[in-house]
This record gives sequence, structure tokens and C-alpha cells, in this order.
Amino acid sequence: MFAPRYRVTTSVTMRMPTPMRLRDLIRQIRAARTAAEERAVINKECAYIRSTFREEDSKVCINTCYLDFSDLNSSTQFVVGLALCTLGAIASPEMSRDLASEVERLMKSPNAYIRKKAALCAFRIIRKVPELMEIFLPATRSLLSEKNHGVLITGVTLITEMCENSPDTLLHFKKIVPNLVRILKNLILAGYSPEHDVSGVSDPFLQVKILRLLRILGRNDPDASEAMNDILAQVATNTETSKNVGNTILYETVLSIMDIKSESGLRVLAVNILGRFLLNNDKNIRYVALNTLLKTVYIDTSAVQRHRSTILECLKDPDVSIRRRALELSFALVNTNNIRTMMKELLVFLEKADPEFKAQCSSSIVNSAERFAPNKRWHLDTLLRVLVAAGNYVRDDVVSCTIQLISESTSQHGYIAEQLWRALEKDTLDRQPLIQVATWCIGEFGDLLLYGAPVSEDSSVRVTEDDIIVVYQRLLWSTQNTVVTKQYTLLSLTKLSTRFQSGTEKIRQIIDLFGSHLHIELQQRGVEFSQLFRKYEHLRPALLERMPPMESGRQINGTSDLTNGETEDVEPIMGEEGNLLIGERKLGDTPDSSALLDLLEGPDAGGKSDVRPPEPIKQPTTNIDLLDLLGNYLNSLFIDERQYSPSALQNIPWNLALFLWKILGGLDLGSPTPEGQNPPPPLPVQNNGLFNINQSSNFLVDGLLGSPSEVTNTVELNTTSALANYATEAALPRITAYEKNGLKITFSLERQQDNSSTTIITMSAVNDSLSPISEFLFQAAVPKTFQLQMLSPSGTVLSPAGLVTQVLKITNPNKAPLRMRIRVSYSVDGLTVQDQAEVNNFPVESWQ
Repeated sequence: MFAPRYRVTTSVTMRMPTPMRLRDLIRQIRAARTAAEERAVINKECAYIRSTFREEDSKVCINTCYLDFSDLNSSTQFVVGLALCTLGAIASPEMSRDLASEVERLMKSPNAYIRKKAALCAFRIIRKVPELMEIFLPATRSLLSEKNHGVLITGVTLITEMCENSPDTLLHFKKIVPNLVRILKNLILAGYSPEHDVSGVSDPFLQVKILRLLRILGRNDPDASEAMNDILAQVATNTETSKNVGNTILYETVLSIMDIKSESGLRVLAVNILGRFLLNNDKNIRYVALNTLLKTVYIDTSAVQRHRSTILECLKDPDVSIRRRALELSFALVNTNNIRTMMKELLVFLEKADPEFKAQCSSSIVNSAERFAPNKRWHLDTLLRVLVAAGNYVRDDVVSCTIQLISESTSQHGYIAEQLWRALEKDTLDRQPLIQVATWCIGEFGDLLLYGAPVSEDSSVRVTEDDIIVVYQRLLWSTQNTVVTKQYTLLSLTKLSTRFQSGTEKIRQIIDLFGSHLHIELQQRGVEFSQLFRKYEHLRPALLERMPPMESGRQINGTSDLTNGETEDVEPIMGEEGNLLIGERKLGDTPDSSALLDLLEGPDAGGKSDVRPPEPIKQPTTNIDLLDLLGNYLNSLFIDERQYSPSALQNIPWNLALFLWKILGGLDLGSPTPEGQNPPPPLPVQNNGLFNINQSSNFLVDGLLGSPSEVTNTVELNTTSALANYATEAALPRITAYEKNGLKITFSLERQQDNSSTTIITMSAVNDSLSPISEFLFQAAVPKTFQLQMLSPSGTVLSPAGLVTQVLKITNPNKAPLRMRIRVSYSVDGLTVQDQAEVNNFPVESWQ
């Protein structure tokens, strides 16, 4: 038999240039009079050398080398080593399979040099062909008993590669943990060895390799972790830290301690090592320590808290990367106990920070203050300092968060209005967000600023109406203020006309000037607001009255889980122009589509159906109806009967609903129901274009320049009784509403006991296919004589044989035959499926 022979040829064409004699080059450099002449001589010689490599007429051929079995079987160890290195570097998968057995044989060679080269070759073969791993398992384990450190380190490297690529191999090598512990212990306790000593540390390369392998073997394994706890503690306490060699070993030790199931005391020791790293003069070591602490802080926060002062000092480091990591770690350490101290340091950093840090730092301070603020006044003071320190780098979420907090802090309105007025008096051209918040607050609570009792010790000088008008004129005429800022200011000035006891005429004159402004948005507002001083003078006090408190989403839902600035999907907030926003949409904007009403195309599309869409799970809906208008206040009522709480229904902020009804016209413009009294009875709401999603309308102009349209629909807001009673009669027959492409939807029907005109439908969607279904959305529509309410679905993902349920309540006052059109959309196997169907097979008992 002939052994296979593999030919590897490398050809390089070049002509070696005739270099300048070194003596001549040195002479020319010494003869240079200036540094520029020296660089010119050197650059000229370098250019000549480079040009010689580009000449095409030069040819130098490197001899062709042949790799065959005779090289692997050579009696010279260096020939065998060269063959193994070549095989590992350039071998194809086919060549690796053919020669794997030979490499495995050489791993058992009595020559330590050949064993080392064979182990390295096996390492590279496994990377190319992982399925050859089993061939090398027996020989690999025997490498751990080697005395030669070169062979030992290649064996550890080979085992590490195997364990990272194969879970089965990882389980196989968990038995070698005691062997690795013994080897590492011998390295620590061994005396001075000139052959392996590096800066006073015995073979640091082997120690690092063993620590890395121990980390892999001990991950999620309590028994293996217990076996290596002692040796890790010895390494952490006995390693010299004066040189980088010791710091490298300590860093690997810390990573191993944090990655395995180590003891709490050992974790504290690891964090203390990282704390010492923060005091090192080497900025690379400090960066590595901050990066590791950032991963560790969520595992053992109390241990990291001990180094809080050192971490805050890193905020002053000249290196931008260290400052960035220190900033992230500082915010991770903020809690209720240290909020005051941490915010003081972080605000100082924000004032002096580079522009690239201001946006992230300001938002993080706002989120931390929202989670851990000790009281309202401290919270407001902190947000004000953020607006002043960050300037124009403040993000929009900070503006909206600050306005919402001011609105709900009813006892602090006078105080914050005074503080914002002082900030507004100063030069604020580089602080547009501050102007927006200040003008909104003064517009709402200007009467408290002018005529309220002093709220601070240094408020001896009273603010006059003329002072406010002068400042507002400066803001409106400034060319450096943005259009959004001027919109805030103009709306605030209009509101002040109802807060001032005099000076209304000056405000009207300023607003009239904007009726011919070059910018269309400001011109529109100037025209609209001018009408409030003329034709609609009688509506101005009611339209511009103080807004009710805007409560945050977590307060409405009665939970405290929503922290760090998290809010519900639909939340009333103030937009850039001072308008009320619903979700991401201005009140009065025409929606892009109406998915549910599109289902009623055809004979039943003659009117608007009273359909309440379900709360969005992932995709926000674009349907605007009464519930969208009132935001989460009423949506929080439509809950499952298992979650129903009568006390929650008694705390609904009715003043917001009454405020919006006043704007819509046709209602009494008296004062809202005081807090603590019973809510008003159900009220009819006129369909004046705001609720008609097929008609474009403007929130302010429709209420001022046009008369309300004819009442076409009445929405009953009976929130305390419609959802309180879920007692039902015996279940009606189950019907199949949809069955296609592996998706089956069935309806379980029930009649409500105390209201025979209401039918409760439990929709059950089952995935009968073998592929998972995601982004599942079920929609339904009924004729306009019915009323449909849809509760939130149980989920949006259906695994094979999975189930999603959703409750529908249909009110049928006319006892008409029940009909429904449904639409389903979902994603399966990367494709988006949309389909619709009609359901006309409801039993007679469900609607008679």
C-alpha cells in the first residue's frame, strides 16, 4: 500500500532590492540638520524598499514541500513537528479525517516535543472537524498526568476546546476537576523554578489556562464548584499583585468565582480584588475592573456597594471609556438608602460632563429619581437641576416625565412654579427643555405664582404680571428658541389670560401678532387662540381651566412594579405643543386606519359600530374611541372577573372625564365633582366629529369655530355595575367559528344572569399544527345595533397544541339575531397570515 501524499506549493515572486549600506544610511541621517531632514532620508529609503517589492520582473520561488506519512514517521523530532504544524494549519477536512488516527498515535509518543505538537494539531483539527473529537478523548486525558509544562498546557487547551463545543464531553471531563485542582495547587506552592518563573510567578500561562477550564467545568455544577472553592481562595490570597502577571491570574480567578456556584464569602473576596484593581494606576486594569463589576453588581450588590466611593471617583478619570463604565455602574448601585448621596455626585458629574454623556446621564437620573425618590419636593428639585445642568441635551422623555410629576404633585404646585420662574428669568437659550417645562407650569399655576402665599424663605420679592409678560415676550421674539418651545410659550400665555386679574389685553395683542406669523403652526395657533378673546370669549375660562392631575400608569393600576420610567402603552401626556396626546397620537388627528370597522364593509357598514378593541399586547392599535380618549383610567376597569376589585372602581378620576366632556360641548360647564363624592351618573356623549374616525377634525377648532354635529350615538359610562357581576347561567353549546391552516377557533357561550341581553363569549384558539404561531391577534366586529367589549387575550404565542383565550361581551338590547365578523392575523414559519370569516351559526338561545 502506498501512503497518501499531499502536495503543498507556495510561490512568491519578488526581487530583493540592493539596499543602501547601513554605514551610508547612518552617515546621511547624521548629516541631517533638522528633524524634518532626518524623516525625509528615512522616508526616501522606505519608499525605495517598497518599490522594489512591486517590480514584476523579479521571481523567487520557494521550494515545494511535500507532506506524507514519512514526515510524520521521521526519526527527527523537528521534521515530525514541522509536519504536524503544517497539517494543523492548512489541512482540509478530508485530509484531517485521513490523518486523525496518526495524530492521535503521535499524542502518545514518548517524546514530549512530539506530544505537544500533536496536541496542538489535534486542537486545530477539532476546530475544523468537530466530529473527530471522540478519537482524541483517551489520549487527551492522559496529557494531564504530564510533568512537562509545555505538554500540560496544550492538553488543558485541547480539553477546554472540547468542553466548549460538546456538552457530552463537558460531562465526561467533570471527573478531572480534582486533577486540575492538584496541578494548580502544586503551581502555587512550588518554589522558584527558573524554567517556568515569570516575574516571581510560577508558569502564569498554565495557571490562567487551568482557571479558565475550571470556570467551564464548574458552571451550574454545585459539586464541581465545591471542589474548587478552596483552591480559588488560595490563588486569590497568595498571588502577588505588584506585577501585571499576578493581576492577570487574579482577574481569571475573579471570573471563575463569579461564574461558578461559589460561596458568598468567596464572592466578597472577588469583589474586593476588583476594588483593588480600581486603585491601580494602569487604566486598562481599571477598565477591566469596572466592566467586571458591572456584570457582578446584579449578583452581589451589597459587596459592590462597599466600593461605591471608589467607583464615583472613576467618574473624574480622564479616560472617556472608564468614565462611561463608571457611570453605568454608578446608576446600577443606586437604591433607596443612598439615593441622596448618589444623586448629588451624579448631578455634579452631569454639570461638568461632555455633551456625549449628558443625554444618557440625564435620563438615567430621572429614572433613578422616579424609582427611589424619598419625597415629592426632593424629586422635583432633582428634575429641575437636571433640566438646568443638561440643557438642550435633555431627551424628550425627561420633559414629559417632569410635566407629569408636577401635575400630580398638587401640594408642590406653588413651590415648583416659583423655582421654575427663577430659572426662566435667567438666560435659557441653551436650555430649551427647561423653557418648555417652565412655561407649561407657569401657564397652569401662574395664579399661585402671582397671588399665592410665599413658599420659600427667599421669596420676599413678589412677581408681577408685567414681569411675566416681559419674559414671555423675550421668549417669543427670540430667534434662537425652537418652534416647539414657542408653541409651549404661546399656549402658556393664552392660559395666563385666565390666571391674571388684569393684563388680558396685553396678552391678546401678543397673540394677535402670531396670526400672521411665517411659521404655519404658530400662525394656526395665533388664529385659533385669538378667537378665544372675541367670538368665543364665554368659552375661554372653561377651555383654559387648570388641567386635572395626570397620574402615572403604575399609580392607576395600583402597582409599583413599573419603575425606571416604565409606563402603560396608552397614557395621557403633554405633547410638544401642549396638546393632550393619546399614546403617540395627538387628540383630534385622523387615524391611519380602522382595522375593526374595516371588517364591517358591505351591507352592515352603514353606521359606526360601538366596538371597544382589546388592549394591545405588542402592536399598538390605531382605533380612537372613547376609551382611547380617557386613556388607562377606564381601560383599567375592563378586567377579568378574578381580578375585579370594587375599591378600584371607587377611585376613578372622574375630573378628567368631565374635563374632556366639557371641551366636547353640550355639557354643563360647572365645576367637576369634588374628590370623595360619588361619581356622576352615566352621561351621553355627542358625536361631534372627535369620535368619528372617518372624519378629520381639529381638537381646538372644532370646539370653537364650528357647531357640534347631530347626536348619532350614545356611550353609556356605567363603570360600577357593568363589569361587577359575572354570575352566569348554564353554558350554551360550543360552536366552531374558524378552522383553517391548523388554527381552530371555538366560542363558548354564556348568558349573564342579571342581564339577559348580554352574552359572554369565551374565544379559544388552538394550534393544531406542528409549527409555533406568534403575534396572534384576534379581532371581531358586530352590527351597529350591538355593543361589543373585548378583554385582553391570555397571550399572543401558540406553541404546537397551545391555547390562547379571550373574553368577549356582547350586549343585544333589541334581541336581534347575533352575527359577527372576525379577523385573525398571525406569523408562522416566517410568514404573516391574515384571514377573516363570518360567524352566523350562533344558537337561538344565545340572543333571544
